[in-house]
Amino acid sequence: MSQMVSPAVEADTPAIASLRNSAAESLTREHGPGHWSAAVTEQSVERGLKSSLVLVSRQESSIVATARLSRKKPWAIDQTYFSPLRQPSYLHDMAVDPRHQRQGIGRQLLAEVATVARAWPADGIRLDAYDSPAGAGGFYAKCGFREVGRVTYRGVPLIYYELLLGDLG
Repeated sequence: MSQMVSPAVEADTPAIASLRNSAAESLTREHGPGHWSAAVTEQSVERGLKSSLVLVSRQESSIVATARLSRKKPWAIDQTYFSPLRQPSYLHDMAVDPRHQRQGIGRQLLAEVATVARAWPADGIRLDAYDSPAGAGGFYAKCGFREVGRVTYRGVPLIYYELLLGDLG
């Protein structure tokens, strides 16, 4: 199936919330309850659309993956672990529909996220992943992100990753 990555629009809000909830429910079934189990509301997706760039991956008319890219540092990120950058970006809320996982959709979406970040311009992408079997750290590492630290934030073990995008000149 062909896949197209594009910026999300307001009309995508219910589908994005549903996809993220489906991914959370799948993780909870597989790994038990945890921070990954939290339900996503349409209001939180709308806030993300207003404050960030939300990308979606579509197959035909269905949204099968999503990720949010922002310039604002999230609370759980301690910048001292990361390479010094002039214009970092931050990846949040990445999710792939569980029925479409392990098909390269997430990898393709991350490649597009990097392309978009370079065009902003940003010189790197930073993120945190749960340091648990439910976390996606191994996936990010396979996609070229480098582990830069492990922390516990408000009782939640996290792994920090970064992808350097090159010199902005």
